[in-house]
Amino acid sequence: MSAESATDIPKGQVDLLDFIDWSGVECLNQSSSHSLPNALKQGYREDAGLNLESDADEQLLIYIPFNQVVKLHSFAIKGPEEDGPKTVKFFSNKEHMCFSNVNDFPPSDTAELTEENLKGKPVVLKYVKFQNVRSLTIFIEDNQSGSELTKVQKIALYGSTVETTDMKGLKKIEDH
Repeated sequence: MSAESATDIPKGQVDLLDFIDWSGVECLNQSSSHSLPNALKQGYREDAGLNLESDADEQLLIYIPFNQVVKLHSFAIKGPEEDGPKTVKFFSNKEHMCFSNVNDFPPSDTAELTEENLKGKPVVLKYVKFQNVRSLTIFIEDNQSGSELTKVQKIALYGSTVETTDMKGLKKIEDH
């Protein structure tokens, strides 16, 4: 699991970092020299000198598939006071989204990040909308200052795995 202090993770939840399917992770409009692993991967995201930065404008579109079904409870996004994300939209189980169609779908939840949130305070999501999550798309729509450059120092997702029943492990109950 991650090296975060227990106080950063909401009670009863785990950092979902270990459940990310890294082979399918994508980020649209990222700077080639300041890419998504800087904000998402263990070790990198704890380094204040590493950032994910937008390229052509302030928007970022991040796709994160999981290697098993999860329940997403909350998230934390760290960023600088001026260039950190402001409006963040979350889409559960929506694949193949791009900037041209992101506004065609209603988000599962939307968050307006405050200065306190940008320091790493977790934001609780509408938990009922994130019960069977196979993938998550995060749309960072704008930043705090309205500038062309958005910087993200850390993205952490908190929740739990969905326990599934192993049908092979069940024994047939004999009638007596």
